Amino acid sequence: MRAKPSDSKLTGLFLDMLAAEQGAGPNTLDAYRRDLTDFSEFLGRVGHSFADAETQVLRDYLADLDARGFKSTSVARRLSAMRHLYRFLLNERIRTDDPAAILSGPKRGRGLPKVLSIADVDRMLRRAKELSEAEDASASKRLRALRLYCLLEVLYATGLRVSELVALPRSAAKRDARMIVVRGKGNKERLVPLNEASRQAMADYLAATEAAKTEKKKDSLAASKWLFPSFGESGHLTRQHFARDLKELAVASGLQARLVSPHVLRHAFASHLLHNGADLRIVQTLLGHTDISTTQIYTHVVEERLKSLVRDLHPLAEK
Repeated sequence: MRAKPSDSKLTGLFLDMLAAEQGAGPNTLDAYRRDLTDFSEFLGRVGHSFADAETQVLRDYLADLDARGFKSTSVARRLSAMRHLYRFLLNERIRTDDPAAILSGPKRGRGLPKVLSIADVDRMLRRAKELSEAEDASASKRLRALRLYCLLEVLYATGLRVSELVALPRSAAKRDARMIVVRGKGNKERLVPLNEASRQAMADYLAATEAAKTEKKKDSLAASKWLFPSFGESGHLTRQHFARDLKELAVASGLQARLVSPHVLRHAFASHLLHNGADLRIVQTLLGHTDISTTQIYTHVVEERLKSLVRDLHPLAEK
């Protein structure tokens, strides 16, 4: 009798398929790996595996997640991972059935994203600018402050995902660049426009890195292909490092750290554009959303703007 493949082997095959056929990036693959590892550990405790688990066992796992206090959004994500896995196992003829096909996920309303006001973003930009121009700061502190100011200006000007932002190539800072090419999810490329403030911030930061060169750095960071280089494994600044710096800046700007993150700045970019009249399809393109339904989470901004227009401009509106 042929031995059943282990869960770890099936996970590896599934992730290879996602990378090769769907262009899934490292972050997506890591998320699937974490979710399926937790699922596999549960199955092991109850004497099952991916290859033989039936629908009731999958329901028991979802109930276990609920008992562990997982939010409905997290449970729904785990269910999505299981559905993708079992469709793959069925297509590959590793299983003859799909035990996840009839499962229903938790009911959940789609929450509105946390959004900073334009005034809040302005406060952070002003504070970052002040820190980058502090005359009493050491050369290394000033360079870090310039980097943070540059990151913030570019993020708010473009709405890039944080993984896209920290991995920008050095060539993105060309003085005459009005657009940058961004490689996003699924290895797809898109053009994103830059405004004058972001171009100037990149030029100032790049000039500072050139000025700070030493013979030792010439062979390392200064020669890096990344705009925001690092000595770490990736070769560029990590998402976590930028997120920490951004929270420190938020506190220095009089904002609560828990309300600020790179993703919140991405939301601010989209919401402020829509509030000022941008078309939803344009915002979808700028954000790199494949499906318009992903962008429609911001429709509350459009609705509020329409209400405001009717209230302020309709001749029969109450004054």
